[in-house]
Amino acid sequence: MAAVAPAGSPSASALNHGCHRARTTGRGPADTRAAAAPTFLLFRPALIPSCQPIPSVRPPRRAFVLMRKAAVTMALRPFLPHTARTAAVVVALAAGLTAASVVIDASDGSGGSGGGQDTARAVRPAAARYEQLSGDGLARQIDAMQTRLRAEPKDAESWAGLGSAYVEEARTSGDPTRYPQADKAFARSLSLQPRDNDVALAGRASLAAARHDFHGALRDAEKALKVNSYSQGALAVRVDALVELGRYRDAYTAAEKADSLRPGIPVFTRLAYVLELRGDPAGARRVLLRARDSATSPSDIAYVSTALGQLAWNQGEYDAARRAYATALRAVPGYLPAVEGRGRTSVADGRQKAGIRDLEAVVRRYPLPAELAALGEAYEARGDRAMARRQYSVVDTWIALARANGVATDLDSALVAADHGDAKEALKAARAEWDRRRTVHTADALAWALHRNGEDEEALEYAERAAEPGYRNAAFLYHRGVIEKSLGDGRSARRHLKAALDLNPGFSPTGARAAEAALKGLGGAR
Repeated sequence: MAAVAPAGSPSASALNHGCHRARTTGRGPADTRAAAAPTFLLFRPALIPSCQPIPSVRPPRRAFVLMRKAAVTMALRPFLPHTARTAAVVVALAAGLTAASVVIDASDGSGGSGGGQDTARAVRPAAARYEQLSGDGLARQIDAMQTRLRAEPKDAESWAGLGSAYVEEARTSGDPTRYPQADKAFARSLSLQPRDNDVALAGRASLAAARHDFHGALRDAEKALKVNSYSQGALAVRVDALVELGRYRDAYTAAEKADSLRPGIPVFTRLAYVLELRGDPAGARRVLLRARDSATSPSDIAYVSTALGQLAWNQGEYDAARRAYATALRAVPGYLPAVEGRGRTSVADGRQKAGIRDLEAVVRRYPLPAELAALGEAYEARGDRAMARRQYSVVDTWIALARANGVATDLDSALVAADHGDAKEALKAARAEWDRRRTVHTADALAWALHRNGEDEEALEYAERAAEPGYRNAAFLYHRGVIEKSLGDGRSARRHLKAALDLNPGFSPTGARAAEAALKGLGGAR
């Protein structure tokens, strides 16, 4: 792996959240075009910064914006009145705002701008999803971009920037209706400049990744790199896409190549994640510590520290995780990825009140499936099943909205439905996702959905595949142990259930309790 770049190189503060506001037209190391946001979805609160130039564009129709924001807020509010009528209204509003978005923004893109968090964190990872930009700063960027495109409607690079803005706004606001608008902006840019337009190609790759179209993301990233081999956005999305397609060896090679071409914190964090997936958490920690040592800005320090916290949490090292999150919050007070991590850690080691308070704070701002499910399980663990059900029902609404806007949500659907919904729907979604991409996470989701449908022999095959790269995840181990218990293999079941609880005893408020009960039923002991 290339050495950490010295101060002043792209690996230091130049790679923080708001780093690349200006874009150059050069090629090679001097190019300041930014890395795309990560796509590590539900399984890891994606901790890689979005360094996209974010001119976050405001739709010109204020009334429509207010309608959509109200509808999204209502659809995603964590404390909905628990009535069938309310649920119906939420679904109708979600469908209505989606249709309105498509109709209102169906212009040819020749002037002005139209219309914001990703799909279940689309896809995810996390610093990028919780952009620390002020409303005033976004408004100024919006006004500047609108003015420029009105004056120069044939500016291909500005249209590409507009598309990136829509993708980023979807990630940071949770509104997937931005994705069709981004698609049109990139198409407009490429129609104006069909050759040598790596900015639009890298942006379109990021959009494809956000929609979970990882084959498309890889294809466009490769196209962008043929134009500009130093495109940081394309280098980053290529790693993300390979990870999400389950091509871990190729992802490692791509991460090392990105490190040699554009070393920096976004690359280090991706490389660390690949190492963790390959069963090397110690190596992942070393890379993250190097990234932290090279961080100089508060936002860099915050998200690298949060990455270290997540890695520690995955290993059941709660004190280390808490210290890392505290470091992040000292650097950026109120930094939501760290608040979420601190909340999960508190719930994991029995501090339910504090943990729920943190998770509620996150969900109020970013009500995405992973966060809603985590909060729902925390409520369920304390005995409040009504509140838990509300969180799970909002996940279903969000998934419906995301699907209507071109986001592949089968993995999200499978994970939530297997534990909290319709088992048959979970299996259908998991099989569909496996057909698209064969990652450890899809293997585990399919294994668990098969188990929930009583198909344990096939389930075990996929549980074993989830362990093939060497990745150790307590939830995976728990699922495998339960499947083996159902098959009558008590010895293997005890081994894997114990391994899950030894690795991360609070991996899930409800799952950990179930693992304890299953192990006790087998005559095992921690």
